[in-house]
Order: sequence, then C-alpha cells, then structure tokens
Amino acid sequence: MGTRVSYPVEVKQKAVEMRLAGVPMKEIMQELNIKNKTQIQTWVRWHKTGDTHQF
Repeated sequence: MGTRVSYPVEVKQKAVEMRLAGVPMKEIMQELNIKNKTQIQTWVRWHKTGDTHQF
C-alpha cells in the first residue's frame, strides 16, 4: 500500500480551478506534483457539491 499524501488547501483549490478551466489532468498533476488523478476528481466533486469544508 502506498504512502498517504496530504496536500495543502491551496494546492487543492488550484487543482480544482485549473480543472474547471479545462486544463488537462496530466498537466495539473505535473504542475502541482499530484500523484493520483482520482484525487483531483474527488476535489472537483467536493467543489461541485459544496463540500469544500473537506479540503
């Protein structure tokens, strides 16, 4: 099992903003050094449902 990584709120918000602006997932992952694309998808889902308190 992999090591759990915790990202700062700023990184999560930036990833969501970039994704909503249409930036490709690979580019977001490279620029923000995010290892797993499903993590970004989860953050976007939280943003859309108003669950940003989970950030």
